[in-house]
Amino acid sequence: MQTSAETEPTVRIRELTKDKVNFVLENVDLAFANSFRRVMMADLPTVAIDMVEIETNTTVLPDEYIAHRLGMIPLMSSNCDEAIRYTRDCTCLAGCSFCSIMLHLHVSCNDDNTMNVTSNHLEVVPMPEDQDIQADPGEELSKRGEFFGHPVGKNDPNAEPVLICKIRKGQELKAKCTAKKGIAKEHAKWSPCSAVAFEYDPYNKLRHTSYWYETDIKQEWPLSENAKEEEAPRDDEPFDYLAKPNKFYLDVETDGSLGPQEVVMKGLAELQHKLANLMYSLKQGPDIDNQQNTGGVDPNGWNAAAPTNPTANVPVPPASTWSGGASSQWGSTSPGQRSTSNAGWGASPQAGGWGSSGATSGWSSPGQQSNGWNV
Repeated sequence: MQTSAETEPTVRIRELTKDKVNFVLENVDLAFANSFRRVMMADLPTVAIDMVEIETNTTVLPDEYIAHRLGMIPLMSSNCDEAIRYTRDCTCLAGCSFCSIMLHLHVSCNDDNTMNVTSNHLEVVPMPEDQDIQADPGEELSKRGEFFGHPVGKNDPNAEPVLICKIRKGQELKAKCTAKKGIAKEHAKWSPCSAVAFEYDPYNKLRHTSYWYETDIKQEWPLSENAKEEEAPRDDEPFDYLAKPNKFYLDVETDGSLGPQEVVMKGLAELQHKLANLMYSLKQGPDIDNQQNTGGVDPNGWNAAAPTNPTANVPVPPASTWSGGASSQWGSTSPGQRSTSNAGWGASPQAGGWGSSGATSGWSSPGQQSNGWNV
């Protein structure tokens, strides 16, 4: 019998570097592990360039191409959930230091050599003071790090910068960029992960994967390194239809905007927050205010005392002056059918209703002349 400690979810870290973490997640089901993977990729907020105002561009690349490359440059976003606001939650009119980060790019080539314009040329500048006055003061600025909003690797001599474009003598590029907070569900530029490897059942015991091969499946589909973590199945081992995976191998590689440890921890916190909101919504009972009696009148506007249709269980509206003596609002007879009533659609020819065939006024069926219309 398994103890509670053996059935609790566990995380075993196999490798941890500056921008990568490799770990094993055990005693959870497939849905949880896959949800955790998706949350790490698409639900963690970061900052990225979202608006580009190009003032001068004499390079060979169009403005839209350069703006797209600027947006894909990763920016330092540590503690992003508390260090900056969403623009939709800020009270400013056109961006402020609490919800935006301003970066300037101004590069020109004056010699005969080809010049590389990289992310190291981006400079973080303060927002205009008149825009900060419009926003409510907060604690976001005090929770930012020293290099918050700076391009990743700009202050690291060992890191290669991101290439934006190349210019020659006489060419110039000048742009003003605004970085904002967002998640990868809105655009991939806000994703803190460059790759998330996800694997389970390396021996394919559960047969969730169908391998296509020509001669030898073992040579054409070699096992991964994660196969060392599990016992190889026997050739005569029967297939277990009830088996479920409970051991998952994840390799999370970040783009530098967030550290791997922060991605994993905040991914778990975000998943827990989503599940808590779902549980809270399910525990809330139905809105019974609209189900209470409102003085004999149905909320849909019909008389609650009116008879109902036993087959459809739909309230039938009360009788009105449009009916031909029946209890239906639209009349119990068709427009072309005669009725003994003196009003309504099914009225007789003497009443001059819509359904009359020999009336001297109104709309009638073909066969006689009425009001100058030869019908």
